[in-house]
Amino acid sequence: MLTEFSHVFAFVILAIIFIAGGLVTSKLLRPKNPNKLKLASYECGEDAIGGSWVKFNIRYYVVALIFILFDVEILFLFPWALVFKPMGWLAVAEMFTFIGILVVGYIYVWAKGDLDWARPKPFVARLQDVVQVNTLKVTVGSEELESVG
Repeated sequence: MLTEFSHVFAFVILAIIFIAGGLVTSKLLRPKNPNKLKLASYECGEDAIGGSWVKFNIRYYVVALIFILFDVEILFLFPWALVFKPMGWLAVAEMFTFIGILVVGYIYVWAKGDLDWARPKPFVARLQDVVQVNTLKVTVGSEELESVG
């Protein structure tokens, strides 16, 4: 007689057989005539320019991770909506705290500039921008001289 766990084990074995059978069948039935065009990198219908091993800007990954973070956090709102009435005002206070933390995180990410695709070049202060430089103009004959003091 099969135990409860053996049903799960039988299901896993059948799944492995099904997947392996599909892979073997596709390998036997597919055409085997690769050429240069079929082996080329495919980029949304455009001809590939350069190699396929290029470095991407880290901003794409940062924006994707931020999206996933906030998307997953929003999923916590649905269970709260289901149990809102029985929990009363405590649930409302907890949810406003939770949403407040999300808003603070969003403002931090926005202020840091991680949501901008093109980040402006950082401003590097020069001495003339920080310290007021006095110039002294002296005219000697027809020639004007400038002295920084």
